[in-house]
Amino acid sequence: MPLNRPHRFAAALAGVCLSLPLLALAADKSPLVKVDNAWIRPAVPGQTATGGFMQLTATKDLVLEGVSTPVAGESELHEMAMDGDVMRMRPVPSISLPAGKTVSLQTGPGHQHVMLMGLKQPLKVGDEVSLTLKLRQTGSKKTLKQEIKVPVKNGQAAAPTMDMH
Repeated sequence: MPLNRPHRFAAALAGVCLSLPLLALAADKSPLVKVDNAWIRPAVPGQTATGGFMQLTATKDLVLEGVSTPVAGESELHEMAMDGDVMRMRPVPSISLPAGKTVSLQTGPGHQHVMLMGLKQPLKVGDEVSLTLKLRQTGSKKTLKQEIKVPVKNGQAAAPTMDMH
């Protein structure tokens, strides 16, 4: 039995609606940034700051402009540098993520990392922290976001002498 005009429209609309979720799933399967070896240093009661470390590989030229998390009042991108015999940290506005090149956020002088400050709770080994990466495609003004989960675990020991700013 042939479909009349309203039924043909409804059948066509149903076909479009069924295909929309598949398109959304395909777009979600490839994140903007591949994240490897991510971890956050544990923080004991009374400790107000800790660091986050990871390897980031972008699928296209991006800029990491910051991070946010519900476990900290403030999050910044930092770099570490030696000033004489003292290691100092200072905030940086962004970190370039060239397409296909792995950028390591790690401990030690000359390296960058994520700094979580104003911790709202202790972070113990085994916890998992939600982080939102705030990204921008090179040459664009549009902010992009990527949600990741990062485990809290022991890593490299902190430098013996550090000045927070």
